[in-house]
Amino acid sequence: MEGFGSWSVLTADFLIVLYIAINGVTLAAILHLVNAKWREHVRFLSVSLAGLFPVAFVLLCILLFNGESTFQWLGAASHGGGHEVHLNAWHNYSFLVVREIVMFFVVAGMYGLFIKYQHEAHIDPSYEKQRRFRNIAMLIPVFYVAYASMVAWDFEMTMLPNWHSASFAPYHWVGMFHFFLAFFAVFLFVLKKSGKLRVEVPDRIMNYLAQMMLAFTILWTYLFFTQYLIMWYGRLPEEIVRFRDMMDNDLGVIWWTFVALKFVIPLCCFVLTPFRHNQYAIVTIACGIIVGTWLERYTWVSGSVDPEFYHLPMTAGFDVGVTVVIAAVVFATIRWSLNRNGLLKSS
Repeated sequence: MEGFGSWSVLTADFLIVLYIAINGVTLAAILHLVNAKWREHVRFLSVSLAGLFPVAFVLLCILLFNGESTFQWLGAASHGGGHEVHLNAWHNYSFLVVREIVMFFVVAGMYGLFIKYQHEAHIDPSYEKQRRFRNIAMLIPVFYVAYASMVAWDFEMTMLPNWHSASFAPYHWVGMFHFFLAFFAVFLFVLKKSGKLRVEVPDRIMNYLAQMMLAFTILWTYLFFTQYLIMWYGRLPEEIVRFRDMMDNDLGVIWWTFVALKFVIPLCCFVLTPFRHNQYAIVTIACGIIVGTWLERYTWVSGSVDPEFYHLPMTAGFDVGVTVVIAAVVFATIRWSLNRNGLLKSS
């Protein structure tokens, strides 16, 4: 398991890129289903982030190819020894690789259809086009929940074999949608300040995003606390030990940092009206949520092993180098996608 901490950084980077790609479409679908009037200003910007699907797939392939470096339980199963544990059928590695790749393409294909039908419904108001678009919009949240649950189980929950939580999957995909709302707020703010947007994005939309971030802050906290409370109150030592390892050992400072960035600060600020109407305050809090989410993902992945096998993130050259490269690729890809969809003014 040498270098597992660094590969945990790559796993966290992959999860961030993946959820930017899929949640752009998920947000557009939800806004359409609830008939939000402000969706007209942001839906094409939102789905343009699906251009990151190829980047996410490359990262997925790298993680799957590296096997033991990504999934520490695979090494224990292969080499045996004192740390050998019984693995159930879900931990069959061939099955894991197949389901991850197949489901990735299924979701990418479904989301691609949504983007296509959204465009057709925009230029053709006929009943047939509108109904077809509505029907696929209804499927998007279902596919999101199913796929995100699988990702949560494979890359986080089952990293520690035989550890499980009935509410871990909702906790994961709610938290990642919370992250995306924060990312999208920063995304819109930067684009507006650049003066290159072809579409109008009214200032009130930042307030709407702040309200949604407040709601998902509360929901994310509730889902985290419910799984912790059941394990603590039920006196389940084999379950609660994973929480204690992350909260009390070397990762403790990271744990409490992301709790502050994702719960304490957003809740205390967004319950106050002035913060929800100040774009700079919204973006500052959103940046905290983004950083907090990355730390959260790293903590769940690396915290599945003993402290000797991980390190504080960004304290190794690999951590910084791979994250900088991925960030640069993400920036270039998003810019390309925006230009391809005619959403930016030509220089």
